[in-house]
Amino acid sequence: MIRRGWFGSLLVLVIIAVGAGLGLWKYESIQASAEASASQPEPMESVMVATAREIEHQHTTTSIGTVLALRSVMVKNELAGTVREVRLTPGQVVEAGTLLVALDVSVEEAELKAQEAQAALAKTVLNRRQNLSQELATTQEEVDRARADLDIAQAQMARTKAIIAKKTIRAPFRARVGIADVHPGQYLNEGTQLTTLQGVGDGVHVDFTVAQQVAASLREDGSVNVFVAGQTAPITARIVALDARIDPTTRNATVRARINGADQAPAPGASVRVQVPVGPSRQAIAIPVSALRKGPGGDQVFVIQPDEHGKTRAHARMVESGAMLGDEVVIHAGLSANEVVAASGSFKLREGVLVAITGEQGNGNQLTLLMGRR
Repeated sequence: MIRRGWFGSLLVLVIIAVGAGLGLWKYESIQASAEASASQPEPMESVMVATAREIEHQHTTTSIGTVLALRSVMVKNELAGTVREVRLTPGQVVEAGTLLVALDVSVEEAELKAQEAQAALAKTVLNRRQNLSQELATTQEEVDRARADLDIAQAQMARTKAIIAKKTIRAPFRARVGIADVHPGQYLNEGTQLTTLQGVGDGVHVDFTVAQQVAASLREDGSVNVFVAGQTAPITARIVALDARIDPTTRNATVRARINGADQAPAPGASVRVQVPVGPSRQAIAIPVSALRKGPGGDQVFVIQPDEHGKTRAHARMVESGAMLGDEVVIHAGLSANEVVAASGSFKLREGVLVAITGEQGNGNQLTLLMGRR
């Protein structure tokens, strides 16, 4: 029994000695790793930076508009008849008064000749009655009847000329001819659509709708930017009218703007994007889009500043972002002009990390100042 107790005590002492040895070895390993880490340089991220610049910015909203010709008509025949002549060439620009379609008026022309003969006879009879009246060889009643016969003949002539004019369809203004499907010999019922005419040379209208709050801030002669598909530069249009009524269903108001000049005006009926200013302009900050980081907590940028030891570090800052302006984004709050922010490579950064600046997008004045502090 004594020998067994002695053996157990010895085993416990051995286990304690082995544990102490392992603990000492682990402690020395940790100390060695800490010394090795302390001797290594601090991690550094390479980024390009940009200087926040102050701009004059005005909030805008976008609407879809429809292009309308200043003058546009759908050409129809007022009277039925057979087509005698057609001068409709789709796409052709015609001047005011140009003949487009002529219906057969042979019957009306024959009637007009007969009426002209009757009018000439009535005039001769009236002159004869007036001469006889001076000699008291006829009564005043016969003179009045002769004058009435002349007036009736002339009215019939005017009516026939009006019918001939209605069957001769001419362009009411300078316009571009639309698609037409009319041929000589074709019989046209009354009110048949012949073609469309879109006025050219003066410009076009653009109709679009905006919310009632936006419409309240718009005024006639104000400007909007019109973007046409296939063109990069916007076209400036002037507001010429605001609808006096708000749509009770959508709560939107219709606005009409005008683009002057035919060279840059899009075709009537085209769909365009209209950029509408909202409210007065105000001062804002612009930075490259690559500098803005979006996350669940909101928008942020990394501001590049030197620390107390002169080392350049990145510091996260929450900002209020706005509209996109090409390759830049507008910042309304959280950033001041001339501050340096990380642009290209900002996704690699974290709070307080040491950064190496490889260049600047845009003006390099602040970069030179920042590098001089290091």
